[in-house]
Amino acid sequence: MTVASALKPAAKIDFDGPYALTINGRMVETNKSFDVLNPATNAVFAKAPEGTAEHMEAAIAAAKAAFPKWAALSWDERGALVEAYADALEAHKEELITLLTMEQGKPRHSMAKGEVEAAIFWVREVAKRRLPIEMLEDTADHVVEVHHTPLGVVGAITPWNFPVLLGLWKVAPCLVTGNTMVMKPSPYTPLCTLRFGEIAQTVFPAGVFSVVSGGNDLGQQLTEHADIAKISFTGSTATGKRVMASGAGTLKRVTLELGGNDAAIVLADADWEPLIPTLFWAAFGNSGQWCIASKRLYVHRDIHAAFVEAFVAFGRQQTVGDGMDPNTDLGPIQNRMQYDKLKDLFADTKAQGYKVPLGGTIDESLAGNFVPVTIVDNPPEDSRIVQEEPFGPILPIIAFDTVDEVVEKANATIYGLAGSVWGRDREAAIAVAKRLETGTVWVNEIHIHGIDIPFGGHKQSGMGVENGHEGLAEFTNTKTLMFHK
Repeated sequence: MTVASALKPAAKIDFDGPYALTINGRMVETNKSFDVLNPATNAVFAKAPEGTAEHMEAAIAAAKAAFPKWAALSWDERGALVEAYADALEAHKEELITLLTMEQGKPRHSMAKGEVEAAIFWVREVAKRRLPIEMLEDTADHVVEVHHTPLGVVGAITPWNFPVLLGLWKVAPCLVTGNTMVMKPSPYTPLCTLRFGEIAQTVFPAGVFSVVSGGNDLGQQLTEHADIAKISFTGSTATGKRVMASGAGTLKRVTLELGGNDAAIVLADADWEPLIPTLFWAAFGNSGQWCIASKRLYVHRDIHAAFVEAFVAFGRQQTVGDGMDPNTDLGPIQNRMQYDKLKDLFADTKAQGYKVPLGGTIDESLAGNFVPVTIVDNPPEDSRIVQEEPFGPILPIIAFDTVDEVVEKANATIYGLAGSVWGRDREAAIAVAKRLETGTVWVNEIHIHGIDIPFGGHKQSGMGVENGHEGLAEFTNTKTLMFHK
């Protein structure tokens, strides 16, 4: 199969709807649909197709049937098609940005634009990556080689906070390594995924990539199915445990990118004033709805009071509103379930009498899921706001006295996704970073990612990695080939 023969004529894609499943290269309508709400208004703005068990079965069967021919293509042939997919996504970039804001809520001009552009870049760059054959031994009479072979059909389950980026993070490495994929998006944010599934049908052979939207029962079907070789899941730790348990019956490979309660540590010698905007957005970007947000900010006691004052002053300047408004800095909480969880956490913070120098009160009269930027000043270590992952725009800023103390507190969590350390003495900051029990630690920077940089969690923040050589290899089996000359 050549790249040219696989490409299909581009069809007009109407981002206003209607929406359909993509199965075996075709758009598939369903008898039932479900509402998709704009979180800035809680008004229904679209209907998404509600797939059934039969639809999921058909998508898995199509992916299984397509796998042998797809896996038989060369790396370069698959890479060319994945790169063509990036071009096709690029042609619809503006529509995807708008649709992402409508269904997710994040500001169109900043977070939504950045997410879609980063996702397309990721697809294009991953298309160029390869896993070469490793020669372990080559003597006069014996050869040992290590090959990376595709697994088969991969099931992907994507979250509602970054549905485009975290979806395409899975698609590109899965397909370039020779697997086929069935993706189930979050029912809160299915539309962008349905559209980039539709776009995929103009590029890939039938069955290589299908998208089936619907309820949580479809996710369970995907994780339990005997013909699914691997599950790639991004979401909460609680759901990740269920995914792992469901896949155990067939010993599925799993990559789980789960929750976090990331600590940012500002040391006594930090030049902290210029860091206020950086640390603010590290915590409050996407309205705090990301796994790697700084969710606990530890500041040395010598600078804590002045730091909190400056941090609060910066926070007061930010506008919470509709993501389609160019003046909006932070959008709404994506769904009512998460909004209600935050209401409960805010109520606990108030009931405990913690000092709240900014925010703290949710205006429930507003139609949208709007939550104010909230700072909690020096709550106790055993408080809910410190121990739990809020997944919203609320941040505790906690004073500490010694490095040993702050390291112990930062590590005293079931999570281990990421963290950051800030200080003038670079070597001292690195020494602290090495003691943190997390998959990623940034020193005097934060939220730097790269195609070739592995990303994954320790402890209950996940299993396996995404990105880098290691992330690409997770979509393959290691096969050792040895023979006598």
